[in-house]
Amino acid sequence: MTIQSSNRIRARVPDVAIWVFLCAFAAVVLVPLVFMFGASLMDSIEIMTMPYRWIPSKIKTANFVRAIAGNDESYVYLRNILNSVIVSGSITVTTVFLSSIVGYGLAKFEFKGRNIAFFAIMATMMIPFETIMVPLYMVTLNFGLQDSYGGLIVPFMLNAFAVFQMRQYLLTFPDDVLDAARIDGTSEPGIFARVIFPNCGPVVATVSVLTFRQQWDNLLWPLLVTQREEMKTIPAYIVKFAAEKYADEGAMMAVAVIASVPVFVLFFTLSKYFVGGSSVYSAGKE
Repeated sequence: MTIQSSNRIRARVPDVAIWVFLCAFAAVVLVPLVFMFGASLMDSIEIMTMPYRWIPSKIKTANFVRAIAGNDESYVYLRNILNSVIVSGSITVTTVFLSSIVGYGLAKFEFKGRNIAFFAIMATMMIPFETIMVPLYMVTLNFGLQDSYGGLIVPFMLNAFAVFQMRQYLLTFPDDVLDAARIDGTSEPGIFARVIFPNCGPVVATVSVLTFRQQWDNLLWPLLVTQREEMKTIPAYIVKFAAEKYADEGAMMAVAVIASVPVFVLFFTLSKYFVGGSSVYSAGKE
């Protein structure tokens, strides 16, 4: 072996080590997902058999029928899925719209107290939701929003992290483009609608995916603010389904698979923009 070949091999060792680490990490992340999808097609006895068989001996699609029908065959899960779509979708749309407006103002307008306002918004991220949950519930109750879409949506129409992402992204937007639009006589709302927002694809995708996933998985607030089964969301249904005495393990996994599909679809649809939007963490200038 020549010295040049030996040096080439040594240079590749770090790359190989990185790939091995990434593959091992990916395997750890994917194992629960593979288990969930595989178990959703198995009989309960086969799921509990040790050593565990990763490939079903017989595919049991009846698990999905029972998951949708529920143990009481009320088919309320279909309504819960619709509730989650409406709530998560509405919150995602309002969060993207409002956070982009606030982020634009904080990034591109000079006014007294701008930094104070920004830090005040960021400070709210340090407050655990549990500390404001009861006061927020009382406000919701007083406004008559309990057991309604308004009670599920209104308290989460905007969040500080989305404002932070939008501001950081828009700090890198060229001021010359905005000045040129103003010289052409474009109003500020027009600049936002025609120039700013259409060029925020990566950060909009990032905020959309993170917000949708967060609200799709939200369990605590829907449990608190909704009483009727018809108004509950997917996480609340999963808790109820798993807690029932005669719950079937295969059907439980099928419920989880159905709940996971919309998030996977959204992520892979926006994945190319989502990766680009991740740069907002390092972007920005003061």
